Amino acid sequence: MDARLSDTRNSKQQQEPNPMQIYVNGEERAFAQGGSLAALIAELGLSGKRIAVEVNREIIPYGTYESVVLAEGDRIEIVHAIGGGQQDGFELAGKAYRSRLLVGTGKYKDLDETRDAIEASGAEIVTVALRRTNIGQDPSQPNLLEVLSPRRYTILPNTAGCYTAEDAVRTCRLARELLGGHRLVKLEVLGDPKSLFPDVVATLDAARTLVNEGFEVMVYTTDDPIIAKRLEEIGCIAVMPLAAPIGSGLGIRNPYNILIILENAKVPILVDAGVGTASDAAIAMELGCDGVLMNTAIAEAKNPVLMASAMKKAIEAGREAFLAGRMPRRRYASASSPIDGLSL
Repeated sequence: MDARLSDTRNSKQQQEPNPMQIYVNGEERAFAQGGSLAALIAELGLSGKRIAVEVNREIIPYGTYESVVLAEGDRIEIVHAIGGGQQDGFELAGKAYRSRLLVGTGKYKDLDETRDAIEASGAEIVTVALRRTNIGQDPSQPNLLEVLSPRRYTILPNTAGCYTAEDAVRTCRLARELLGGHRLVKLEVLGDPKSLFPDVVATLDAARTLVNEGFEVMVYTTDDPIIAKRLEEIGCIAVMPLAAPIGSGLGIRNPYNILIILENAKVPILVDAGVGTASDAAIAMELGCDGVLMNTAIAEAKNPVLMASAMKKAIEAGREAFLAGRMPRRRYASASSPIDGLSL
């Protein structure tokens, strides 16, 4: 190549760098190609601040930011000390998440709507029902993992559609192969195609096998507190009792069982299945659940993207209400303003 042409091209590239996509504290951000970590910190207005920085899970020592050149898809975490303790987070399998809303990928009209709704939800964990998606099936069709990148989201393989313990275990093994050693899975073993209630006996069997094989199992089950405790004792990292039948939109039918499960649990409890609208999600969080997983409530809304945004807000509001502690219920009225000293 002519040296002058090369110099001209390099000069033009330096003048007009193409932006790349990186992730800063979980949020996608456009940043100049070849930009340094120091430039990003300056762009964020954090130069000279007391911060700690991690790039792709590697801590970058202070004073070396200028030497670190960022690349497409890099994940940067920047933390600083704040008053009042750490942010209210959510942890699964040793990884912290800010969003307590987990979402599924089925029932949307197309992959564009899937992507837009999930972005609006703010979810960081996305379930993929391997038997119902187009992953690895038709090379001419878009690949779900190209729309929902594992570099941005935690992909949670789901054994939806499995009616035997053997089938569920096999599906998890295939998911591990598909995702390059991925161990986090959502286990569900269904009892019959009409109710889609879990087969508890088969679920227990499958959970034992998967835990023994080193999987990190989040498990869908009934709202039976005894079964929930058994699944925890087997070694499941999260227990996910149903609120109501899958896809029913009926909301939480038995909040008292959910409360008992929460009182006895030492692992995260997430409501799974049956949520219909934002108030259902808020109720689950007000009970003290660690999170909510939903799909149909968003995907079958008239405006899925708007509903996803509503669910995000409901989860946040319900969590705040739980932390705040609601007022006691009373049988009789209690005046908001003092009545002592009022003349008659």
